[in-house]
Amino acid sequence: MMHPRPSPIAASLYTLRDLNADVIIMHGPHGCCFRTGRLLESDGVRVVTTAMSENDFILGASEKLEETLKEAYETFNPKLIGIVGTCASMIIGEDLKEPIENLGLDAVVLPVESHGGFGEGDNTEGAIIVLESAVEYDLIPQEEADRQIEMLKLATEVEKTRGMAQGKYIKPNFGDSKEKVAKIIIKAIKDNKKVAFVLNSKKETSYLFADILNCDFSKINPNNSPIYIANLDENIGLPRIRQHAINITKELKESGIEINHITGGLDEYPVTPRKAEEALKAENPDLIIVAGVPHALKIEDFDSESIAITDGPRLVQPLRELGYTHVVAELDAHSKTLGVDSIVDSDFGMMIRSAIEWELEE
Repeated sequence: MMHPRPSPIAASLYTLRDLNADVIIMHGPHGCCFRTGRLLESDGVRVVTTAMSENDFILGASEKLEETLKEAYETFNPKLIGIVGTCASMIIGEDLKEPIENLGLDAVVLPVESHGGFGEGDNTEGAIIVLESAVEYDLIPQEEADRQIEMLKLATEVEKTRGMAQGKYIKPNFGDSKEKVAKIIIKAIKDNKKVAFVLNSKKETSYLFADILNCDFSKINPNNSPIYIANLDENIGLPRIRQHAINITKELKESGIEINHITGGLDEYPVTPRKAEEALKAENPDLIIVAGVPHALKIEDFDSESIAITDGPRLVQPLRELGYTHVVAELDAHSKTLGVDSIVDSDFGMMIRSAIEWELEE
């Protein structure tokens, strides 16, 4: 039994956002992917729809698409526009390129023929088709598209083998008590145990998960600084993604936190755990905390006590089965991090900081 998974259409929208698209036109009914579209407005992307109706499903809606494209261009004066197909428009065979050719606008317009069941139905298929279109329209080089496509396919493999897409129903679970787990970290540092934080997070959600590293543990033990491992390479990924890494690294440094081991970029979360695992084996910590996409790290290879911080309630049980001692769930990571350019408070980060203050008061 399978539970609902993210749509390739939504992945197309997010990838166009990462390409710094100014406007995205959804060619389909007005309700298609409406929540993702509204969220992306917070990231400065204008998302509009052709609002296909029943008659359009029978007679076609090429004129609607052309009118919407022209109006969007005149309204927003964009440099980059994405036209994203939906189940409705793609099933009836709508041509996304014809309106682009008819209007000849002074802007780059990317046609993205994705829909809910595109390819194998994996959400990453929607991102891949955007990258392929971006190469065709000379927005990114083939080498960068190949690298990202490889990461996307590996991300799908991680979800299908270690995450919530394993082909069975997983009941949502909100994990262990944040207060209890925060006190475990505080006690370990106070008792001079070696503690390692691993940030293995995905794109903009890093602004939330990095907050868990952004705590002043010197208040409780100035002689026992944690080890910090993170996928914050500032030279890998699309410009928007690299900027996220730059912003987070700068803010952590301002808080006195230096990353001891850089494992790769924010779009490489399926493979960066391999370098993180090498660093962990060299450091041999007593406690390992992994935030972001913890199921990509092979925690079963370590005997240390461990904590996973995830944004998926349906990932709590799989993470426990992989071998994590404790699992904490953060909610709404995507909605909390859209449109931001600095670290945002996480529930668990705030709990750790509160636990530090409680410790000082005792």
